[in-house]
Amino acid sequence: MAKEKEKKAEENSEVKPSEFIKKIKKNPWVASTVVLAVLALILLVLVFRGSGAVVSQKQIGEKAVNFINTQVLQGQGTVVIDSVSEKAGLYEVLVDYNGQQIPTYFTKDGGFYVGTMIVPLSDSSSPTPPTPTPIEVPKSDKPAVELFIMTHCPYGTQAEKGILPAIKALGNSIDSKIRFVHYFMHGDNEESETYTQLCIREQQSAKFIPYLECFLEDGDSSRCLKKLGINVDVCINSGKAKEYYAADSALSNGYGVQGSPTLIINGAEAEFYPRSPASALTTICSAFNTEPSSCTSTLSTENPDPGFGTTASAAGDSAAAASC
Repeated sequence: MAKEKEKKAEENSEVKPSEFIKKIKKNPWVASTVVLAVLALILLVLVFRGSGAVVSQKQIGEKAVNFINTQVLQGQGTVVIDSVSEKAGLYEVLVDYNGQQIPTYFTKDGGFYVGTMIVPLSDSSSPTPPTPTPIEVPKSDKPAVELFIMTHCPYGTQAEKGILPAIKALGNSIDSKIRFVHYFMHGDNEESETYTQLCIREQQSAKFIPYLECFLEDGDSSRCLKKLGINVDVCINSGKAKEYYAADSALSNGYGVQGSPTLIINGAEAEFYPRSPASALTTICSAFNTEPSSCTSTLSTENPDPGFGTTASAAGDSAAAASC
């Protein structure tokens, strides 16, 4: 009897990330940008390897707030601690953003659990992420390659930086598109940038990859538009941009996309891990009935770092499987 009660209590207290994220993504405007960014943590497992000794509620509260502000939000906003309590053998830390409370859960020795991979709360160690189960990509003579991203998702931009060299190497042997997921998580800048990129992709396609390569350096759209002589005002003001976005959104929903980035090849979701150019090339080339000679191109095996910028790290970086 006691075991049944204990089991029921655990089930009631269990965080069910996939169900919660699906609800949020069906109606992403119900919460603020920063709150969604924090909630996106539920897609990960984050465990701090503590000493095994119980830490105080004050210590765990400080760890939680510091980690979320510095490692997750990265300047997108700030949370403050609301309260710390014990729940189901864990510390429940409620953090507050503009009056909205988000629960986070830590083991009593200083760990934090929320999903499917392990990332330290400090920079003192470099954990090894799990090896994903290989996914067989459908084959065709000319693979259709679609990378769904958000323009300001750090893992979406990471994937773009990884896949663009592969797309360039393969050229006309593939049918490639950078597409956009059916929701926004990073505010008005992301929405307006999405429309800008859609207009370039659909109306000035020759300048699309050069624009992306420029934009991914520092996120400065104005600089890149000026540098490449691009004007998207007519496209945006006429409503065409929103029409293009509606088409991408329909595809995103149709494929069941639930995160940025999501790679779709020949209509099926493909594993893109790690997110290095070499990995992208290997994944795409596995979808050919007969591989072209460009599949032997030598590309970098380093993972581009998340976010904007040109830095990269060794393949297998712990952030390489994360998404927004």
